[in-house]
Amino acid sequence: MSLNQTPSSERIHIGIFGKRNAGKSSLINAITGQEAALVSEIKGTTTDPVYKPMELLPLGPVVFIDTPGLDDEGSLGKLRVQKSIVVLEKADLVLLVVDGSLGLEKEDAEFIKDLERRKIPSLIVYNKCDLETKPVGTQEFPIIFVSAYTGKGIFELKERLARLLPEKKQERRLVADLLKPLDLVVLVVPIDKSAPKGRLILPQQQVIRDVLEAGAISVVVRDTELEETLKCLGKRPRLVITDSQVFPQVNARTPKDIWLTSFSILFARYKGNLYRAVEGAQVLEELKSGDRILISEGCTHHRQCEDIGTVKLPKWIQEYAGKKAEYYFTSGGDFPKEQLADYRLIVHCGGCMLKEREIQNRVAQAVKAGVPITNYGILIAYMKGILSRSLEPFPEMKA
Repeated sequence: MSLNQTPSSERIHIGIFGKRNAGKSSLINAITGQEAALVSEIKGTTTDPVYKPMELLPLGPVVFIDTPGLDDEGSLGKLRVQKSIVVLEKADLVLLVVDGSLGLEKEDAEFIKDLERRKIPSLIVYNKCDLETKPVGTQEFPIIFVSAYTGKGIFELKERLARLLPEKKQERRLVADLLKPLDLVVLVVPIDKSAPKGRLILPQQQVIRDVLEAGAISVVVRDTELEETLKCLGKRPRLVITDSQVFPQVNARTPKDIWLTSFSILFARYKGNLYRAVEGAQVLEELKSGDRILISEGCTHHRQCEDIGTVKLPKWIQEYAGKKAEYYFTSGGDFPKEQLADYRLIVHCGGCMLKEREIQNRVAQAVKAGVPITNYGILIAYMKGILSRSLEPFPEMKA
């Protein structure tokens, strides 16, 4: 991801749903004024959810999610529909595109019931209003008439999209709310085999940006230079933030009167699941041999020989608990909500690539299945005996 791009996890996600040939892809092109989506008269042109980052006034940075038709057929078609429904777990807004010449049909009505249950802000878009339309209203969602072909109603649609968003709650910050202008923050970034060549990873970029917005000063060092860096600085840092993999080393090298936490813990707080993750880590005290542990990452990447999720975490858990558990791994959008009850513990990554809504959905699924959930940084801090220290910066944890 380019440094000047808004991360996908921070963009408004707009899901575009509807039957095949309702004009979903044409509508995206009309809204954006670009040939962003492949359009064809052949049914089922869109076979998988397609994500299209855009800048859309008056909303700002958005991601349109173009989905397969709700009426896709056959065994493969049913799988495509299932993948489309998963999109609802990350959508902030939903447009249900209806072929105005046909009106609401069975698949549309069933989908509306799902939207009502999930309480996602939604709008029913009657496309092809240049043809004869057969509107059917609903009690729950407003409707609008547009023509992706002529452009009629498209401007109003964009205006109404902006009004659909709920009023912003008090903005949650990664770290800026803990800082004062000119505070010094040291970020510890190990450069090893798993570090991407020539760049910082997204959590590091986002934390640096938030430090800058607070008017504070960020210093970025490797763990091997931390001790000397602290000696060279003209004043004591307000906070040291570390990659979870080197938590013990950084803890040993950071004076006790300086706050210490990790990127992963900051993201648990930012995504709203810090309390739950702290509770989940304590399950290690009750772990038994043969218990199943799910280790889940929100993105996909090339795994190195010392990968933290598949190699280091299982080793550290066994060393701490003295029990031989069974480990299962998922990444990206693959989160097995139907089988979650089979696990004793879920260990999730920090979720920097996932929207807050998606993280909250995963946490809710774990709670519904009765399975404790934690994250990488919190579990590592717990196993290394430094969790209490790593939570000291957060006033809400002292209440």
